[in-house]
Amino acid sequence: MFLQILLLLLASFVSIQFIYYIFIFGRFSFSKPKQIVPSSEPISVIVCAKNEAENVKKFFPHLISQNYPDYEIVLIDDASTDDTLELFEAYEKQYSNVKLVKVENNETFWGNKKYALTLGIKVAKNNNLLFIDADCYPNSNDWITHMSSKFSEKKTIVLGYGAYDKIKKSFLNKIIRFETLLTASQYFGWAKIGKPYMGVGRNLAYTKETFFSVGGFVEHMKVRSGDDDLFVNQASTKNNTTTCYTPESFTYSEPNKTYKNWFNQKRRHVSTAKLYTAFDRFQLGLFFVSQLFFFLLAITLLAFQHQWIIVLGIIIFRYLFTWISLGYAAKKLNEKDVMHWYPIIEIFVVFTQLNVFFTNIFSKPVHWK
Repeated sequence: MFLQILLLLLASFVSIQFIYYIFIFGRFSFSKPKQIVPSSEPISVIVCAKNEAENVKKFFPHLISQNYPDYEIVLIDDASTDDTLELFEAYEKQYSNVKLVKVENNETFWGNKKYALTLGIKVAKNNNLLFIDADCYPNSNDWITHMSSKFSEKKTIVLGYGAYDKIKKSFLNKIIRFETLLTASQYFGWAKIGKPYMGVGRNLAYTKETFFSVGGFVEHMKVRSGDDDLFVNQASTKNNTTTCYTPESFTYSEPNKTYKNWFNQKRRHVSTAKLYTAFDRFQLGLFFVSQLFFFLLAITLLAFQHQWIIVLGIIIFRYLFTWISLGYAAKKLNEKDVMHWYPIIEIFVVFTQLNVFFTNIFSKPVHWK
């Protein structure tokens, strides 16, 4: 009787995952690409940096060479102690469309990226704002063109895709990129059904008007992280939010090279989720629980060989629809190679998330300094 209950639970959790992968994530995975209509609206690209001199040297040329008729670059130096400020000052002198914002340590907001970003947003001369991190670079010289094309009178928040560089012969790299793919499938899918809940600061756009209409970061200023996902969770609606995932609109950054660093990064990201709306916390929690218990129940039932043919059929069905949904998403986001290892990588990701959850209960993650 007990094993029969476990079988029913397994079937229930797989049914929940079917709804997520096919009807929610599938809105993104199976969507047809739309041709962009270039915009000529002026836009401000905002880059906040703290001790990023080496990355600034590598990636600033990608920003200044964008094929867009009217844009400025707002460079924010958040009290760096390396050569970041000197580089920014040189760029401001060299290029007429570069504007520098110097941020000094403030006792109230010390080490808070949101404070630095707010100063940069205030200085930006244009209403349309496009954000990228200092350790990122656009995938093309048409990045601004593609992201800005999604702005309209109603659509004032644009969610983009922030990818990671591929590293050959690195299994950790595949894990990181798979987790990024899965996260993007989630937030793009929910946005497409009218329930946007997050975006990534590596590639995000919104209007200055929208930013100030919700009080900027005031509601979560004391939370060190969340300048991207918490803001989107607060400000986005089904009417004002859209997505952009053309290859030309992607941004890329260097991934962590050790599991420990990636794990700590995940801890920072997950720590903000507790401030999401009740519905978003519920849907994210339900999805994770359905993933975790799929593995636990499937392993248990197979170990006891309880109606193993039915159990095996449920497992195969589950991997079939998840592989199809994520496979289409991976093709859109140029991450097809991670799907070759999908069953193994997914296990790593799920149990890493479980470890992150329990670790965050007993200690606080380290944020932007």
